[in-house]
Amino acid sequence: MTTIDLHVTELGEQGPRVVFCHGLFGQGKNWTTIAKALADNHRVTLVDMPNHGRSGWTEHLDYVEMANQVATLFDASDPVALIGHSMGGKAAMLLALLHPDLVERLVVVDMSPVDYHGQSEFAGYIAGMQAMDLSAIESRADADAALFAAAPNRTVRSFLLQNLRRDTGTSQDPSSPGWRWMPNLDLLGRELSVLGGWPEEQLGDTAPYDSRVLWIGGADSPYVKDAYAPAMEKWFPRVRRVTIKGAGHWVHSQQPEVFTEVVRRFLDAD
Repeated sequence: MTTIDLHVTELGEQGPRVVFCHGLFGQGKNWTTIAKALADNHRVTLVDMPNHGRSGWTEHLDYVEMANQVATLFDASDPVALIGHSMGGKAAMLLALLHPDLVERLVVVDMSPVDYHGQSEFAGYIAGMQAMDLSAIESRADADAALFAAAPNRTVRSFLLQNLRRDTGTSQDPSSPGWRWMPNLDLLGRELSVLGGWPEEQLGDTAPYDSRVLWIGGADSPYVKDAYAPAMEKWFPRVRRVTIKGAGHWVHSQQPEVFTEVVRRFLDAD
């Protein structure tokens, strides 16, 4: 396994530990509002996943390795409630399957343990981000305009642009600031088929995860369907499914109050 540094943010000082794993193009800080809502009686950890945010990069992408990398943050003496969305949802599911002693309960957000064939929208986003001439960007308004063709939806575009960081300059020339993308776009673009897949063969005779699982889907999202329920129940027999109306794939940002309440009840249930 490639050893990399994972950037984490901690909130809360008491109570059970809750860990968030974000999705593609995300960062741990995307979960700050929900984390603050839980931090009064939970110790919350927000993880920047590998190849994202302030975490290290890898030379290839493998969900099992990703799960194992995140698992290094945990200790069996203090098992966590693990919450994963999208890409982070697949990593969280695998972590629970491969290291069940580390995960006391699991929340999977708008993702299923299946192979999604085709990730064309994400390929377009990556191509658009890579095509931007960062040397010509003087402001975030410039960046917004440059990404418009690839991401005409304002909400999606704003989300993607959170990954654009302005450095104050280099050690050689501190007076010359520049922009850079925080995610490993080359790798993510090259491995989109891996991101959309599910490593069934790598799991072999791995036993199902027998603790409680909450499976949250957006009513308008294609990522959680009745057709995927058998796969979910195969690996997570104690799963309970909740569908949130008025939400698509980014259910936690589209319906944050409903999402937070659903998660809080699951976390607090005996």
